[in-house]
Amino acid sequence: MVGLDMQPITVPPPSGQRVHARCDLLGHAPYSDDAQGLFRPYLGAGYRATLDRIAAWMSDAGMSVRVDAIGNVVGRYEGIAPDAPSLLIGSHVDSVRHGGRYDGMLGVILGIEVVAAFARVGRRFPFALEVIGFGDEEGSRFPAAMLTSRTVAGVREGFDLSMVDGDGISLAAALAEFGLDLAAIDDARIAPGRVLAYVEAHIEQGPVLEAEGRAVGVVSAIAAQHRYRVTMQGMAGHAGTMAMHLRRDALAAAAEAIGTVERIGRAGPADLVATVGRLEVLPGAANVVPGDVMFTIDVRAGTNAVRDAAAGEILSEIRDIAARRDIVLGVALQHDLDATPCDAHLTELMEQAVVDVTGAPARVLVSGAGHDAMVMAHLVPVSMLFIRCEKGISHNPAEAVSTADVEVALRTLTDFVCLFERRC
Repeated sequence: MVGLDMQPITVPPPSGQRVHARCDLLGHAPYSDDAQGLFRPYLGAGYRATLDRIAAWMSDAGMSVRVDAIGNVVGRYEGIAPDAPSLLIGSHVDSVRHGGRYDGMLGVILGIEVVAAFARVGRRFPFALEVIGFGDEEGSRFPAAMLTSRTVAGVREGFDLSMVDGDGISLAAALAEFGLDLAAIDDARIAPGRVLAYVEAHIEQGPVLEAEGRAVGVVSAIAAQHRYRVTMQGMAGHAGTMAMHLRRDALAAAAEAIGTVERIGRAGPADLVATVGRLEVLPGAANVVPGDVMFTIDVRAGTNAVRDAAAGEILSEIRDIAARRDIVLGVALQHDLDATPCDAHLTELMEQAVVDVTGAPARVLVSGAGHDAMVMAHLVPVSMLFIRCEKGISHNPAEAVSTADVEVALRTLTDFVCLFERRC
């Protein structure tokens, strides 16, 4: 086959500082739907502006750019031979409400900078380099997460075009309003063999790297996760006239249940965590016994077995609480993700890249947070690089990384690509 033009492009030298600055730029309006902070839900106005900006940066880095059928932005830097399979680098571009500037976005911008580094010197590989910004990892708009990586990987469980956001807008309507063709959604799926591996860089979202004084770490696996929506229905009544022994107080039942979640989570192994992150109480008046409560339960562990045992124990005790208090209980599993081991070969390469850049053995750790990589693992081998974040804070405006650490991550990813070429 005829090789591609190997001429370099005119871009500034690769820079962790530029990566850091670009993430900061995307942390406020017009790249956010909230003028007071960062909130970038899938297919919103801020999301559209963000895709436009990322597409421009991809183009500047020497990539051809497209928005796929589900709304992911994808840049491609061709290999030595046209239409070669790719090494895919990416993360997500959406955010939670009142989120931080680096969760997800740092991985996308790092990918662009890696490509720019090679394009600047005209270096190409036997494979293409592609960078993807997934549109919906957080599930902060619709009641399901990782919709776009699920589509790309062909893992469509939980994908329902009729699901609605908080304003009653269906996923189908939002996609159409964004200009996407509902009939072509399956075109976003990557055919087997078109991608060789998927690599994701992400802030740690935890305190281990900071505690150990390390800029980066290598992820060996992503924790298994179950997320439930629990409803408790009792009987609302006047707070002054309803006798205590006659009450069917939904909030009191929920409080007991929440204590159970914490107790079981604390009693398990170190990799087990259990969280109630959302609570809604109705009718929500100071002088009314609560009649209806909704809360979420998030259970995670390094293995499916530990997660399943803890979740089973939690739900069993909550059923007992509801029966004893005469509460109507509803439990719906909303999120079910198996533990995902990263590919051993790629993990070895990423560890070597960390050694090459830092001169020290790599810290290997399990990710307690979910990532698009755990979905992409259904399609291709995956690897993840963690970047230290200040105090382990994430999903919070206080989220912070240092430019020096971003520079280390950039050099590590660049070295990883070179190692991948030698051993693929």
